[in-house]
Amino acid sequence: MDPRPIGVFDSGLGGLTAVRQLRRVLPGEDIVYFGDTGRVPYGSRGRDIIVQYARQDIRFLLQQDVKFIIAACGTVSSTYPPEEAAKLPVPFTGVVGATARAAVDATRNKKVGIIGTAATVRSGSYAAVIRDMMPEVEIFARACPMFVPLVENGYFNDGNPVTKLIIAEYLQELKDAGVDTLILGCTHYPLLKKMIGDFMGGDVHLVDSGKVTAQAAAAALDDLGLLNGKTSGGTAKYFVSDTPDNFDELAHTFLGEYAGGTVERIAIETY
Repeated sequence: MDPRPIGVFDSGLGGLTAVRQLRRVLPGEDIVYFGDTGRVPYGSRGRDIIVQYARQDIRFLLQQDVKFIIAACGTVSSTYPPEEAAKLPVPFTGVVGATARAAVDATRNKKVGIIGTAATVRSGSYAAVIRDMMPEVEIFARACPMFVPLVENGYFNDGNPVTKLIIAEYLQELKDAGVDTLILGCTHYPLLKKMIGDFMGGDVHLVDSGKVTAQAAAAALDDLGLLNGKTSGGTAKYFVSDTPDNFDELAHTFLGEYAGGTVERIAIETY
């Protein structure tokens, strides 16, 4: 058993969707979350900058004495070098592997759609892992650069006309292609899940990257003997790189019944 907290980070607040799932499946575990709200989004940045930001985020979490790190960010998961992750002093996981497996398990017609940031789609990471598991699959990928700023600015209320128009603009091509499974390849996107599902139709299975990653991380922690042994009473501490003024309001939407915990601004560029 290991009493140290689990570390989670994302480019902004989207990773809180993964924290919500972690709190649900591991209610006794403590969590430290960092959201890089001062530099969101990562998905429009170049590879070198994304890796630099990821290293700073990881260094910060390691200073919080975490026992396991989850990159709840499709962009970082698609970009951070796996050989570097393997050398970290604690286990590290991103969102790609578990999400790809869930999509392969879900598809019936072997037509899988992937939506994510520009950097995630450009990397081809999801497609590569899926093709390793299912070589005959047809993959249709679409970058959706407006989704993260929409979510970060609260434009995710069901039926928001601006968001609905942008969803239609981005996803019509995937709908026309006949995908039966759609990967929400960014942890911000579950906040748009209802509207995306309404547009794509009830026959399309949506894969929530935050949810499946939390479930996979819980299984990994158990396998590694890193759980703290508690079944309730877990706490969460939150850190951001921009003003935390609107954190409470948005956090309630992201975290639901698991909202609550201290929030503090840090200077991430010093790490």
